[in-house]
Amino acid sequence: MPDITDYTGKITSQHADKPKFMQMVAVVAQCFVDAAQVAASLSAVFDLDRAVDAQLDDVGEWVGISRNVDTPLTNVYFALDTDGLGFDRGAWKGPFDPDSGITSLDNETYRTLIRAKIGANRWDGTLGESKAILDLVFSGDTFVFIQDNQDMTITIGVVGAQPSALELALLTGGHIPIKPQSVGVNYYIVPTNDGPLFGFDIANQYIAGFDQGSWGTVYS
Repeated sequence: MPDITDYTGKITSQHADKPKFMQMVAVVAQCFVDAAQVAASLSAVFDLDRAVDAQLDDVGEWVGISRNVDTPLTNVYFALDTDGLGFDRGAWKGPFDPDSGITSLDNETYRTLIRAKIGANRWDGTLGESKAILDLVFSGDTFVFIQDNQDMTITIGVVGAQPSALELALLTGGHIPIKPQSVGVNYYIVPTNDGPLFGFDIANQYIAGFDQGSWGTVYS
């Protein structure tokens, strides 16, 4: 990173002993030092993993997705004694959020949506790539699978650790671009408890039998 001595250090000995001249050069050169420091910080400021607020909005605009959603995301605010909206599931209502639901995403949720949009921008249209995009949204202990119904529709299941209410609203509201053109989504299925869905004749992280699998909640 340049500093002011990179400029004043080049002044010859005939002028280096003139305080006013040295001060004038330092003042003039400071703007170039400041510009270089700002330019060097841009990659970090607009890095997707670290950008916030206005910088993250600029990244989203470049990628092609906005922080603001057209239709309010309803039934996502934190509430006690309401299934799916308790601690670690419901979204806190901000001071400027409307009562009808969230219309502007917080930084972390918006960052996740940008990652999904980046995946969609380079998507080849296959269900395998759709799964990869969903894995950018739901990671860690949450797993997603896609079932091709062979009738131009698909069914999407979200198993493992249950997604937050906001993540689920983004998925079921069609805000995450993961389906091929002209293909419909019949249902989104989420187990009522953490873990796999209940099913016969298979046992893995997605489906399991008695005492392990849970009945699913269907969203259409």
